[in-house]
Amino acid sequence: MSEIGPVSSVQWSALFERVNDYNLSLQGRIRQMLVSAILGGHLPPGAAVPSSRELGRALGVARNTVVFAYQQLVVEGYLESRERSGHFIAQDLPTNQPPPPEQPAGAPSRSQTDWDRRLVFHPSRQRNIIKPANWQSMRYPFIYAQFDAKQFPTAEWRECCMRALSVLDIRVWAPDLITHDDQTLVDAIRNQVLPRRGIWAEADEIVVTVGAQHALYLVANLLIHSHTVVGIEDPGYPDARNIFAHRTERLVPLPVDDDGLCLSPMLQHCDYLFVTPSHQCPTNATLSMERRVALLELARRTDSILIEDDYETENSYDGHHSPALKSLDKHGRVLYIGSLSKSFAPGLRLGYIVAPRELVVELRALRRLMLRHPPAYLQRAFALFISLGHYHALLRRLSLVYAERAQALQAAMREFLPQFHGKPIHGGSSWWVQGPDDVDTERLAQAALQAGIVIEPGHVFHHHAHSSDRSHIRLGFSCIDKDTIPEGIRALADVLKAMK
Repeated sequence: MSEIGPVSSVQWSALFERVNDYNLSLQGRIRQMLVSAILGGHLPPGAAVPSSRELGRALGVARNTVVFAYQQLVVEGYLESRERSGHFIAQDLPTNQPPPPEQPAGAPSRSQTDWDRRLVFHPSRQRNIIKPANWQSMRYPFIYAQFDAKQFPTAEWRECCMRALSVLDIRVWAPDLITHDDQTLVDAIRNQVLPRRGIWAEADEIVVTVGAQHALYLVANLLIHSHTVVGIEDPGYPDARNIFAHRTERLVPLPVDDDGLCLSPMLQHCDYLFVTPSHQCPTNATLSMERRVALLELARRTDSILIEDDYETENSYDGHHSPALKSLDKHGRVLYIGSLSKSFAPGLRLGYIVAPRELVVELRALRRLMLRHPPAYLQRAFALFISLGHYHALLRRLSLVYAERAQALQAAMREFLPQFHGKPIHGGSSWWVQGPDDVDTERLAQAALQAGIVIEPGHVFHHHAHSSDRSHIRLGFSCIDKDTIPEGIRALADVLKAMK
């Protein structure tokens, strides 16, 4: 091997820079660089690696840092140390895989398999909310329910994660819980989260899910068959519509107005009704108390079940929270679904269902077939996050932040896009607005992307793909700064002007 070997000093430096996880120590970054180079085939088994002095000089780090990294990789089986010769890539790597079997003569290649014929369902063909993969690099991301690094409580969350790594805690969450959940999280939900919504539930009436969408999937698979009639709000939550459509074709779109779901005669023919009463998706309307009482009475009289998705209710700017539909339920007619992580960090994927205990038993058994249970370590860390007061402190802070952003957004729309209008924003992190009838918001969204603006056209929220309503958009503001909002709306107005 030459001074630096088959990988030059410049290449080592480039490989090192590609390890951009700066939360790692220098030693950790060197280990990650070498493992990536080994697994990527850049360093074959038996190849020599540079001496610690040479690699340290190439990377601009102390020799001892490289020495410690090499020692750890020897322990882990990636390197071999040979006396007086240095370090070499292990011949028997821990990740070595046997070569693929040879394809018999005349055997069909994988590309010849007709998977389209074999599929019983094509979820990729459903209409979904689409966000560009690179939305975080966009200058004006007016999208809903996305992560805002500036609002993330890093120190508090890290504290909870570290506490969950104590010896006693590890012994609780490390075993397979099979059908159970972390008891501390269940207790935190029933004692600190649900009472704020006026709901009182026993531990055996709660099941933790991988987000609210997973909760909907569990409920649909357990309760809905091909003959079931499901009423859904129109416009409404696209993923709920798609989940139910996978189980039954008998979906009934139900109109929504400024007071939420309309009480139409169609409700009487539904076996299940999916509703977002406290914060309607996507219009933000709140179901009036009169309609809530009437809806519960209708469910009792017609033997139907209400599936309540109670999302973003904590983010009410004036502190006034409408009671959950479940809190008014006296006859066990409401299945309640909540999200813990939507406002906090959507990537954590934690939600829950409140249901009668006999149904929870079946939900847990079905969940076991899918994924056993959500990661127990994550459940324990989040339980600590709630019990230490961090969760509700975060929600209070976000309410203030969102209120300021909502005010900035409404002012900017009045100034730069006065032809668009919507109901005043009183809570949440998005605004449902309508433009002129001659504006196709899908075309507007595509043109806006070219200017670094991400908006959500409203057509996907409507039940029918051929709906003539293409003038609505949903503007989210969970991940865009207050000071950036006006210039983003001004840029959107410029895009619209250029389209005409």
